[in-house]
Amino acid sequence: MSAEIVNLRQFRKKQARSEKEKQAEQNRVTFGRTKAEKQLTRSLNDKADKAHRDGRIEKDDDGA
Repeated sequence: MSAEIVNLRQFRKKQARSEKEKQAEQNRVTFGRTKAEKQLTRSLNDKADKAHRDGRIEKDDDGA
């Protein structure tokens, strides 16, 4: 009936490190884009926005 002896301080630190690593991994997935990828996305969004604005039909002031 010998149980493994665990140091609670070390266990808590190990668990905290594990949680921080999980959060870091999630952040790398969410925010980890290169500058070139960000610029490409921005330029594509700008191009789509310009195409949308160019296709808009303007109404006259008299409601026609």
